[in-house]
Amino acid sequence: MGLSQWSSSPPSSFFMHAFILLWWCGLLVTSVVGGNNETDRLALLEFKAKITHDPLQVLSSWNDSIHFCQWRGVTCGRRHKRVTVLNFPSSKLVGSISPHVGNLSFLKNLTLSNNSFHNEIPSEIDRLRRLQILRLYNNSLSGKIPRNLSHCTNLNYINFGRNLLDGEIPATLGILPKLQWVSFEINNLTGSIPPSLSNLSSLIVLSGTMPPSIFNLSSLKQLDVGSNQIQGHLPMDIGITLPNIEYLSISFNQFTGHIPISISNASNLKTLPFSGNKLRGGVPSLEKLNGLSVFVIGFNKLGNGGANDLSFLCSLTNATYLTVLEIRFNNFGGELPKCIVNFSTNLKFFFLDNNKISGKIPSGIGNLTNLEILYMSNNTLSGNIPLEIGKLRKLQDLALSQNNFFGNMPSSLGNLTLLIKLYLGNNNLQGSIPLSLGNCQKVNILDLAYNNLSGAMSSLVNSLSFSPIDIDFLGSCVKLEILYMRRNFFQGVIPSSLESLKGLEILDLSSNNLSGNIPVFLERFHFLQLLNLSYNQFEGEVPIEGVFRNTSAASIEGNTKLCGGVPKFKLPICKYNKSKKRKLTHSLKLIISILSGIFGVTLVISFLLLISFKIKRRESTLNNSQNLLLNVSYQSLLKATDAFSPTNLIGVGSFGSVYRGILDQDRRVVAVKVLNLLHHGASKSFIAECEVLRNIRHRNLVKVLTACSSVDYQGHDFKALVYEFMSNGNLDEWLHPIARTNKSSMEQRNLNLLQRLNIAIDVANALEYLHHHCHISIVHCDLKPSNVLLDDEMIGHVGDFGLARFLLEDTQKCFTNQSSSIGLRGTIGYAPPEYGMGNEVSTNGDIYSYGILLLEIFTGKRPTDNMFEDNMNLHDFVKGVLPERVANIVDPTLRLEKEDMETRTNDTHNRNQIGSPKILECLILIFDIGVSCSMELPRDRMNISDVVAQLNLIREKLLKPRIRQERLRLIGKYFMT
Repeated sequence: MGLSQWSSSPPSSFFMHAFILLWWCGLLVTSVVGGNNETDRLALLEFKAKITHDPLQVLSSWNDSIHFCQWRGVTCGRRHKRVTVLNFPSSKLVGSISPHVGNLSFLKNLTLSNNSFHNEIPSEIDRLRRLQILRLYNNSLSGKIPRNLSHCTNLNYINFGRNLLDGEIPATLGILPKLQWVSFEINNLTGSIPPSLSNLSSLIVLSGTMPPSIFNLSSLKQLDVGSNQIQGHLPMDIGITLPNIEYLSISFNQFTGHIPISISNASNLKTLPFSGNKLRGGVPSLEKLNGLSVFVIGFNKLGNGGANDLSFLCSLTNATYLTVLEIRFNNFGGELPKCIVNFSTNLKFFFLDNNKISGKIPSGIGNLTNLEILYMSNNTLSGNIPLEIGKLRKLQDLALSQNNFFGNMPSSLGNLTLLIKLYLGNNNLQGSIPLSLGNCQKVNILDLAYNNLSGAMSSLVNSLSFSPIDIDFLGSCVKLEILYMRRNFFQGVIPSSLESLKGLEILDLSSNNLSGNIPVFLERFHFLQLLNLSYNQFEGEVPIEGVFRNTSAASIEGNTKLCGGVPKFKLPICKYNKSKKRKLTHSLKLIISILSGIFGVTLVISFLLLISFKIKRRESTLNNSQNLLLNVSYQSLLKATDAFSPTNLIGVGSFGSVYRGILDQDRRVVAVKVLNLLHHGASKSFIAECEVLRNIRHRNLVKVLTACSSVDYQGHDFKALVYEFMSNGNLDEWLHPIARTNKSSMEQRNLNLLQRLNIAIDVANALEYLHHHCHISIVHCDLKPSNVLLDDEMIGHVGDFGLARFLLEDTQKCFTNQSSSIGLRGTIGYAPPEYGMGNEVSTNGDIYSYGILLLEIFTGKRPTDNMFEDNMNLHDFVKGVLPERVANIVDPTLRLEKEDMETRTNDTHNRNQIGSPKILECLILIFDIGVSCSMELPRDRMNISDVVAQLNLIREKLLKPRIRQERLRLIGKYFMT
C-alpha cells in the first residue's frame, strides 16, 4: 500500500492499518529479542545434535510426534509454553553442550550432572538472564569458567565440581547478587578464591585458599571449607565478625593455631566441625552457645595433658540440643569432670577416646539415657565400671578398653540389650563373666582380652549361648562374630555349648589356663577366619578340617601335649598311653566276666541295643534332613516349580535354566537348576558341579541342597541341582537393570559404595577359599556378575561350578582325566587371554576374571560394552584414567546418589559421597587392584590372598568415618537450603 493510498483512506481505515503495522512490529521485536516457541524447539534440536552417545535413549522422544514440552527432560512454563528446565542428571550422555542452549531465554534450571560432556562451557550461557540453577557437576568439561556468567543475575546455585576446568575462578562471580551456593571442587583451577566472593551473603566454598575478607561477612550463616588443603589460622575475632553464623566447618584441612576465644560470641552456632586439623592449645568456654547441636574437634593436637584441659566441657551443659560431642585423638589430660552427667539428654554420640584422660567415670553417667555410642578407650581412666552404665539402654557401642579399670564387670551390662560392640580389653578387670551378659543378644564383637578374668569357660559360653530367636538359616549361628579372651585366667575345658556360636569369625582364647582336648566341632565353624588357642594346656589330637587346615589361620603353639594335626603344625604322631590301655583291658575283662556269668541277660541287652541302634539311626536321619540333605524326585521338583512354569523362571545359564520352587517337605524356597541335556557338555557340567559342590563349603559359595538324576514322564534323562534360594537375585541384575521405569525403582535397585565393596570382598573370599583352602585347589573358570548371587542381607555367593576344574596343589596343573574339560573355559570378556590361546586353566585365570568383575562393579560397564573397540578393553579404559580422572569412570548410579541428595537438600555436607577425597582415594585403590588382577600376563597378576587383605584395608578406611557420616547426617538436619 503506497503513501497516497494511506492518505486517501478514511481515518478509521488509517488507524486500523496503523494498528496492524504496530502489531507486526511487536511480533518481530519479540521474535528477535525474546525468541519464541519455535526458537526453543530449534535450540533443543541443536542440543540433541551435539550428543554423540545416548545409551539410555533418553532423547528418543525428541521428535515431531509430540510437542517439545513433552520431550523427556524438558519442562515448560504453563503460560508461554517456553522451556524453563532442561534436566538430564546421570543419563550417560556423551557429547558437548551446544551454544544454542543460550537461545532458551526462559530457562531457569540447567542440570547436566553426572554425564560425559566434554569441551568448553559455552559462553552463550550468559544470555540466560532467568537462569537460577546451573549444575554441570561430574563431567569432563575443560577450558575456563566463562567470565560473562555475571550476566546471569538470577543465578543462586552453581556446581562446576569434578570436571577438568582450568584457569582462575572469575572475580566477576562476586557481583552475582543472588548467588548462595557455589562449588568448584576437584578441577584444575589455579589461583585463589577471589576476594570479590566475600560480597556474597551466603556462600559455601569448597576449594582454594581462603581470602581473609570471607570472615568479615556479618550476614553469613553457613561457611564450609571442609576436606581441602587449606592452611592458615582462624581470625581471633571470628565470633564477632560472623555474629549470624550457624554452621562453621573447617574439618580436614591444615589449620593451625588456637580456637579463638571469641567463638562463644557467635551465639547462633548450631554446628561446629573443626576435626582433622593441627589446632593446638586449650578449648575456650562455649557457655553462650546454647543452640549448639554438633561439636567436633577430634584429630587435632588440642590440650596440654594438664589438669584443666577438660574444663570447657562444663560450659556445654547449657547446650540443650547437643547430640554429637567428639574430642577424640587429642592431648587432653586431667580427670573426667563430673559435670558431663549434666549434658543434654539429647546426646547420642560421645567420643573421648585416645587422649590422656584420668579419673573415674562419674556414677551419674546413667543420666545420658539417649546415648548410642560411648567411646573412652585408650586413656588412663581407673576405678570400677559404674553400675549405672546399665541405664544407657539405647547404647549400641561401648568402648572402655586400654584403661586401668579394675574390679568385676557390672552385672548391669546385661541391661544393654541393643549392644552390638563391647570393648573392655586391656584393663585390670577380675572375677567371672556375669551371666546377665547373655541378654545382649545383638553383640557381634566382644573384647575381654588382657584382663585378670577367671572362672570356667562354661560360665562364659552359657552366658553367650543365646536363644533360638537369633539362630540364622544355618541352624545354629548366633550373632557373635568376634570373641577376644586372651591373657586372662580362664580354666577348664572348652565346653560343648560353645558349638552354638557357629557365627564366630575370630576366636582368641590364647594365654589362659584352658585344658582338655581341642573340640572337633571347631572344624565346622565355616566362618572362622582366625583361631588362636596358643599358650594353654590343651592335649590330645588336633583336628585337621576347617580352619585347622590353614596353619596361618589357626595358632596352637605353646600347648606341649598336643599331637597329630596337619603336617605343617609339625606335631608328634598321636599314641595311646599305657594307662589308657590298662583301663581298656580292665574294662574288657570286667565285661567278659559279667557276660559269661549272666548269659541270659545278654539276650535282653542285645534286644535293648537293637532298639537303641534303631533310635539312633532315626535320629541320624532327622539330623541329615536338618542338614539339608534332602531327597527329592523329579515329581517333587515338577510340583515345586509348578511344572517348571515360565513365571518361576529366574535365570538361564550356560547349560540349563534356573527356577524358583517351594518344596513340599518343609515349604522351603529353593532354586532349581535344570540341565539342558541336549546342550553339548551339559552332562559333564552336571558331574563337574556335583563333584565340586560335594567337596566345598564356605559362606560365600552358593550352597547346594541336593541333586536329582532321574527320568521325566517321557522317559528322558533328567538332571537337576537344588540350591539355596537367593532372594536378591544376581549381581548382574543390580549392576545392569534392564528397565528403570521411574526414579523410585531406580533407587531401590542401586548398590551403594559399601555394598559393592562388601560384595567384591565376598567374591574374593570365595576365590581364596577355592584356590588355597580346599583339599584340592579348585578353579571356577566362569566368574562373572550373573554367577554372583545375593541373599537377603546382600551377601555375595559365588555359584555355577559347571566349568570348574580341580588342580594338583603342587603343580597347579589340571587333572587330565577330569570330566569338566568342556568347550570354552569361561565367558567372553571375563575369560583371560591365555585361555583363548589354548593354555591350561589356572588360578591366575580366575584372578583375571575377578579383576574384570571388580572393574565392572565400580564402573558399571560390561567388558563387552560397545565403547570398547579398536583393541580398547575395560582394563585399558580404567588404567588410562588412573589416578587423576578416576571420578569420571565411576558408575553413574553411584554418582547419582550424590546428585539426588544434592537436589533434595542443596546440601554439600554429604562428603562421604564420591566427591570426598577419602572416597576418591579408596576408589583409586580399588581400581588399582582391578587393573593389577586383569593384567595380560598371568605372572603379573595379584595373588587372591593379597587382594582379600587389601580390600579389607580399604573397607576399614571407609568404615572408620562411619561415625563421622552419622554426624554429618545430623548436621544436615540443620543445614539451610
